[in-house]
Amino acid sequence: MKFSILSDSLNKMESTTKRLELTDYLVELFKNTPQDVVGRIVYLLQGKLRPDFEGIELGVAEKLAIKAISKSSGITSKKIEEEYRKTGDLGQAATIILEQKTQTTFLVENITVERVYETLFKIAKLEGNRSQDMKMKYISSLLNDATPLEASFILKILLGTLRLGVAENTLMDAMAIAYTGNKENRTILEKAYNVSSDLGKVAEVVATKSLQGIQEFKIILFNPIRPMLADRVKSEEETIEKMGEKFAAEYKLDGERVQLHVKGEKVVLFSRSLENISQYYPDIIEKIPKSIQADEVILEAEAVAINENTGEFLPFQELMHRRRKYKIEKAVSQYPITVNFFDVLYHNGNSCLELEYQERRKLLEKIVKEDDYSKLVPMTIVKSENDIEDYLENSINSGCEGLMLKMLDKPYQAGARGSHWLKLKREYRNELGDSLDLVVIGGFFGKGRRTGVYGTLLLASYDEDNDTFTSICKVGTGFTDEYLDQLYQILSSKVTIKKNPRIISEMEADVWFEPELVIEVVASEITLSPIHKAAKDEIRKGAGLALRFPKFTGKIRVEKFPEDASNNQEVISLYKGQKKIAHGKSLM
Repeated sequence: MKFSILSDSLNKMESTTKRLELTDYLVELFKNTPQDVVGRIVYLLQGKLRPDFEGIELGVAEKLAIKAISKSSGITSKKIEEEYRKTGDLGQAATIILEQKTQTTFLVENITVERVYETLFKIAKLEGNRSQDMKMKYISSLLNDATPLEASFILKILLGTLRLGVAENTLMDAMAIAYTGNKENRTILEKAYNVSSDLGKVAEVVATKSLQGIQEFKIILFNPIRPMLADRVKSEEETIEKMGEKFAAEYKLDGERVQLHVKGEKVVLFSRSLENISQYYPDIIEKIPKSIQADEVILEAEAVAINENTGEFLPFQELMHRRRKYKIEKAVSQYPITVNFFDVLYHNGNSCLELEYQERRKLLEKIVKEDDYSKLVPMTIVKSENDIEDYLENSINSGCEGLMLKMLDKPYQAGARGSHWLKLKREYRNELGDSLDLVVIGGFFGKGRRTGVYGTLLLASYDEDNDTFTSICKVGTGFTDEYLDQLYQILSSKVTIKKNPRIISEMEADVWFEPELVIEVVASEITLSPIHKAAKDEIRKGAGLALRFPKFTGKIRVEKFPEDASNNQEVISLYKGQKKIAHGKSLM
């Protein structure tokens, strides 16, 4: 397949911010893509080479890319850097530079998607002393044969700066239309994606076998399953209304959610966001096989930091000390953990997803042999508000956040958020229910002691219906100097030249970010807003919802996808649930 077909489509997608147009361009692209290439096209559209859990990264720095452009064009790196400063986009700068070159050289043969993909894969696999030289050689070879437009997108993929605003849901919509003729079949594709976490593989199967092949998707050990998520409630009364007369209550631990794939002595760990995090938990790899009574199994657990002397649970942020490339052994000894199991998804060759919760819990209790390191999350059956109140207090007194409430007769819904699981945290019980996980979409440069960092952040909630991120507040309080520096380092790699099409905001930020980072905030209340776009028109025509007096809690939710952030329906529910709604107030 000619790479020019892909680059032309990417060029069209970059020129629009409308999701329907993006979908139409994708449908056209898929219809023009050979079946044996579509998987690679899907990966490239996501700016990657393989699914996230395989951990394959290109790792190409701007300086190396500039050297490669210089080698290919014969123009000095200094002049390329000057053009880059003018455009703010290295891909665009390369287009301008290489257009000058093509005016004085003969046309070269067409390059293909297959060649570009395989070359990028070779670059990703390079290691060792000469790896940088070899990377530059590979990049230059592509640029030598690429048109200026093709070169622009090759570089954007290499540098991770392909900003199309194309989310997984949009890709699945387009695949459903292109390969089945019906957008509604997206739900079938999504089920396959939920158990495989590999959208490229889903694309390959639906392109070659249509829906019949998709329905044959099964769980594969060491391929992560997309986790089931919970809605929130803010009172015992609301819990009873949604859950009925009898349900399970588990302690809600403040740790890192971990999906463990175990076969004999082999253990692989995946985070909530499907990243392979085995390297951060060598103690789990070593100790857990001794506690598992099964040949092969997929389990879910919370890894929780503890005080080694008292056994008390410590906050989630303590685990972040393990997120380092070096001296992991020291971090393991300094920040000990326990592994607390709460679900089983696969057991000895059989999926457990369709089993009712109470069946999965009984099986889990048989599989896990508890000791000081491996434990079951405490659980009880509750039937009344008093039961919930008592167990919530027990949970809080044990150093936990609150409760997870689960229907006894429901299956595990991979990748879904719904009312089969609910979470009740202590802070949800006040007037607002004020803990929200929000996506950072923009930043404002700091002043005074905050000079050189982002002093205020623009945050968004997730609009599930439209697959967008809608502005809900600016937050500038709750940040220590350490957090300001940490957030600046994280966000600097997510800066975009233009606002991502999935961001819906009337407020203009100094800097726009890719909507990827999730942080936790608290607030005094939710108010109507003429500026912010969260749940726009849902309460009052022309008005959205916004947080009043938001404050950063200190939690950077690196384990969460942006789509896992608090959604607009949650915000509406919290707004309506406020005991005293301040009519007529607005938050700018």
